[in-house]
Amino acid sequence: MRGSDRQTGQLFSYLSPETMVPKGHPLRVIRELGNAALERLSPIFDEMYSAIGRPSIPPEQLLRALLLQAFFTVRSERQLMEQLGYNILFRWFVGLSMDAPVWDVTVFTKNRDRLLDGDVAREFLAALLADPRVKPLLSDEHFSVDGTLIEAWASMKSFRPKDGSGEPPAPGRNGERDFHGEKRSNETHASITDPDARLYRKAKGQAAKLCHMGHVAMENRHGLVVQTDTSQATGTAERDAATGMVGELPGSHRITVGADKAYDTTEFIADMRDLGATPHVAQNDTNRRSAIDRRTTRHPGYAVSQRLRKRIEEVFGWMKTIGGQRKTRFRGTAKVGWSFTLAAAAYNLIRLPKLLVAAA
Repeated sequence: MRGSDRQTGQLFSYLSPETMVPKGHPLRVIRELGNAALERLSPIFDEMYSAIGRPSIPPEQLLRALLLQAFFTVRSERQLMEQLGYNILFRWFVGLSMDAPVWDVTVFTKNRDRLLDGDVAREFLAALLADPRVKPLLSDEHFSVDGTLIEAWASMKSFRPKDGSGEPPAPGRNGERDFHGEKRSNETHASITDPDARLYRKAKGQAAKLCHMGHVAMENRHGLVVQTDTSQATGTAERDAATGMVGELPGSHRITVGADKAYDTTEFIADMRDLGATPHVAQNDTNRRSAIDRRTTRHPGYAVSQRLRKRIEEVFGWMKTIGGQRKTRFRGTAKVGWSFTLAAAAYNLIRLPKLLVAAA
């Protein structure tokens, strides 16, 4: 018998988002871990908000929504609000009932900026790593560091002379700009769209782009992110940020720090040893002498660090292709860094369900 295509509505509905999500869905473990971390941040939220006035968007729901944006590569907050209107999985994860109204995108953005001022992304990452189920998964002895370029939300046409000279773009939505014969550098030019962005070339033969630089410290046992930093794109930014991140690692015991050839400098090696860290840095002996000698490379642990440090590229790969960090949607180093750190926390949350099952 052929079924009827006629639809009949019901006067009452007794379904909730909780009943619509499968029991074995991976987001259930992720939400549980995230909620535990948010519970630890509750005292920080209390200090950020006034005790009187009109209630804001709950910071817990705000952060869950931003995590969903990273998990599912939602390209904008406007599209995120649209998905919250009809996506039952999204509503369940954020904590909205079936008939709860979705926030206006402008209100959502203004509330998000309050979390940025409190550096909540870094606190959330730390709270996640402090979970009693996560802590045993982390190594406290062996780490790796690296940096990556984050393309700025600014076009090359915005890279104008600091003294106000130069030919302006032609009128129109995307007016032409002739750069022929013009020598541009970070000393003489700056972006009028994002002044913190810097013109940077990743390697010889590649195009220079306006970029920020993101940095990560990874523990080597399971490849989870334990520290992040964001800086302007300069030739020494990777080493400077790595020194700062290693200095913030807890404990005073001896550790190892793996890194690629860009970190093979006398200054960086000396900084690591001053911090009580053994620098397991790849040797750069092309037309020069490496700062790493047989005192370090003869140990078996050096080869292990060199093999495991490459897993940090998995972090950058996910954060750029899935987490939306290839080209940032924010302007200014502070906002770019906040988004970068939250994407690193999202990467950890994606990894943790399988790691917890394997460790059980």
